[in-house]
Amino acid sequence: MSPRTPDSRPAPRRDVVVAFFCGGLVAAMVGLSFAAVPFYSWFCRTTGYGGTTQVAKALPTYTTDRVITVRFDSNVAAGLPWRFEPERRTIDVRLGEVVTVYYKVINEAARMTAGQAGYNVNPTTTGIYFEKINCFCFTLQTMKPGETRDMAVVFYVDPKLVDDSEQNNVKLITLSYTFYPVQVPDQAAENAAPGKSGHI
Repeated sequence: MSPRTPDSRPAPRRDVVVAFFCGGLVAAMVGLSFAAVPFYSWFCRTTGYGGTTQVAKALPTYTTDRVITVRFDSNVAAGLPWRFEPERRTIDVRLGEVVTVYYKVINEAARMTAGQAGYNVNPTTTGIYFEKINCFCFTLQTMKPGETRDMAVVFYVDPKLVDDSEQNNVKLITLSYTFYPVQVPDQAAENAAPGKSGHI
C-alpha cells in the first residue's frame, strides 16, 4: 500500500470540525452580546471604571455658587430599532442642585423589542461626584411596536467637588447613555402574540 499523500486526506471530517468551531464561535458571540449589559453593570459598579456614577443615598444638604454645564448624550447599539434622545442637550446646574431631565425613546419597529441602557460620565474623574437619585439605566425596557416613552433621570453634582483641586478646571460633564438590544422576555412576547391580551 502506497503512503497517503497530504492531498488524499479525508476532507469531510476536517470540514465538520471547522463548521463546528465556527458555529461555536457564533454562539459564543451571541451569548456575550446578551450578557454585555449585566457584565458591564457589575464591572463598573465593582471597579468604578470609565466614569461610573454614584447612586445617591441621601439628598444634598447644601448648594454652591459654582455652576457646571451637564451635557446629555444618547446612543443606540446596532440591532435595536429605537430612536433615543434627551429632551435637551445641555443644562447649567449649581453643585448640590437636584435636577430632573427626560429622555424620549421610540420603538420604530413593527414588533415588540427590548433593551437595557449602560452609562458613564466624562471626564471620568467626575463620576464619583455625579449622584443619581433615579435612573432608567440597567432596567429592562420592553416596548410595544411604535411605542413612545419618556424616561426620567434625577441627579445632582456633589458640592464636595469644589474641595477636589483636580476638578478646578472642570466646566462640562457629559452624561452618556447607550441602549443595547436584549431578547424580549418570554412572558412579554406571549402577551403580545396575536389573540392574546395583557399588559406589558
